[in-house]
Amino acid sequence: MGYRIAIAGGGLGGLTAALALGQGGHEVIVLEQATAHRTAGAGIQLSPNASRVLLRLGLGPTLEGKVTATERSRFRHFRTGRTITEARLGGEAEGRYGAPYWQIHRADLHEALQTALAAVTLLGVDGPVDLLLGADGIHSEVRRWCFGEAPARFTGQVAWRFLVPSEGLPPALQARDSQVWWGPGKHFVHYPVDAGARINGVAVVEAGAWTEESWALPGQPEDLRTAFRGWHPELQQLLERVTPEGLFQWGLFDRAPLPRWHRGPVALLGDACHPTLPFLAQGAAMAIEDSAALTLALAQAPTVSGALAVYEGWRRSRTARIQQLSRRYGWVYHLGAPLATFRNLAAPLARGTTMDWLYRYDVEDQIP
Repeated sequence: MGYRIAIAGGGLGGLTAALALGQGGHEVIVLEQATAHRTAGAGIQLSPNASRVLLRLGLGPTLEGKVTATERSRFRHFRTGRTITEARLGGEAEGRYGAPYWQIHRADLHEALQTALAAVTLLGVDGPVDLLLGADGIHSEVRRWCFGEAPARFTGQVAWRFLVPSEGLPPALQARDSQVWWGPGKHFVHYPVDAGARINGVAVVEAGAWTEESWALPGQPEDLRTAFRGWHPELQQLLERVTPEGLFQWGLFDRAPLPRWHRGPVALLGDACHPTLPFLAQGAAMAIEDSAALTLALAQAPTVSGALAVYEGWRRSRTARIQQLSRRYGWVYHLGAPLATFRNLAAPLARGTTMDWLYRYDVEDQIP
């Protein structure tokens, strides 16, 4: 039985949900108030638990040439550059987890989803719907309408993000790796996007206060360079390329897991119900998983209300655990001596265990 479904929010979660639900035989409409989705200066990592969903939705050919297959995930010492621990990805990860680990610019993924939606039955704006899905992000109006305001807590961390051309950078910076540099009170992440033509960078530092919860505040390159002065020369070369036009800042805010995700024929998805800090690179992946889970739940249960209960039951514990792990990793990444020494010794074992639990997940395994 196909339902009529309205989706509030045209970001990655909302569009993935629209595509999955449309392919599942439902009529969908995506409601997005922004005339142009803001994806400037933002790369995204798609681990196997997310890429397997996108491949099942048929996006493989569309994404070919836009994704970069990640060869390794490397964690490095902020001053010496030595590798603390690393995980082999690429073909090894695809063989182990059954799907690839990709890096892509958000705008490219957004465009691929919009293109694929052309083959889905879309509703007009008039007429009743059977389900309203709030995929409207961390500031969700649907969540506030259903459950009231969920107070946000500033984590004490502020992030910068940027894109720079990769041409002329040292080979180590152009490698098809996700590289994370650990240092006292801050860390730095970079990886290639646009088939290697550009490097996406994210830097996180500890800060005393922040009031604006936004991805669009302009940042000052000199402030970023000052924050990472004394770090490895490779990073200094990367930072020298950052310009004011492509640098943005945002404060990292946290919310406790919601006790419920649905009320009547209204449900939440993605950051609207489980905003996730970026330290495991799982924010978008959770919304993509949600989309597949909701589609399967609607196919399993005879009513919308029954399906929403199934969907929430499948998803709440996993997303809550990932929220908790992401908070913990934010603390672990920024350890100073002497605790950093113990972290570095334990990192190889802990990293492998976490990766297996994250990346092996397949929502179809939840089906009785």
